[in-house]
Amino acid sequence: MRFRSLGSGSGGNATLVEARNAGTTSRVLVDCGFTAREFEARLARVDLAPTDIDAVFVTHEHGDHIGCAVTLARRHALPLWMSRGTWRAIGEPDLPGLLNFARDGQAIDVGALELRPYTVAHDAQEPLQLCLSDGAHRLGVLTDAGSITEHMLAHLQGCHALLLECNHDRELLARSSYPASLKARVGGRLGHLSNDAAAQILAACLHTGLRHVVAAHLSEQNNRPDLVRAALAGVCSGYPTVLHTASQHSGFDWIELH
Repeated sequence: MRFRSLGSGSGGNATLVEARNAGTTSRVLVDCGFTAREFEARLARVDLAPTDIDAVFVTHEHGDHIGCAVTLARRHALPLWMSRGTWRAIGEPDLPGLLNFARDGQAIDVGALELRPYTVAHDAQEPLQLCLSDGAHRLGVLTDAGSITEHMLAHLQGCHALLLECNHDRELLARSSYPASLKARVGGRLGHLSNDAAAQILAACLHTGLRHVVAAHLSEQNNRPDLVRAALAGVCSGYPTVLHTASQHSGFDWIELH
């Protein structure tokens, strides 16, 4: 099992997860927050085409996550998964034979991958984040959440890798040029995770089998990779956990779980 990002941040998000079983490769795209042209260009950089994807999972309706997902599904006849709330929020598009509704805790099988969505606190209609497994390894995806919940932490236990939102540093956000209303939204209970909140989540999920943590969805104005690393490194000191940082421009390269 392996995963990589094509870009992570407020300008667009897309994560590829791949598993192999008995000679068959299964690929799921988690979010597709770019224009169709930009997404296909980024996909081509990693020597893949839309037809190499088996399913698309959209976490919520915000543009940096849903992007061209509906267009991509229609153009290439790709199964598209989202919550019913997300579908309603984007105008209930007609997607005969392609649309599937995801629900909290209900497993989704895509070839060699099992997807298990879970609800989070975010200012969207019915946002879902995701854990993915090939039966031997487990990846937890958590971005776009404003609060830590017991439900979230329960779903993230036992992961071998975490893609974890580290959106902002609280002090940088407070001193930023954002209007007060936007600062309140980003830092509120339905907004985005700060570095220290991400560190709390990591501490709650840490175990010796957690080998990779990717800091994702960093704000270009209100965060820096060095601040993220300072917040997370102390938490996993003494554990065999490697820290990575996702970028808006290029995401991050393939990370193997084995």
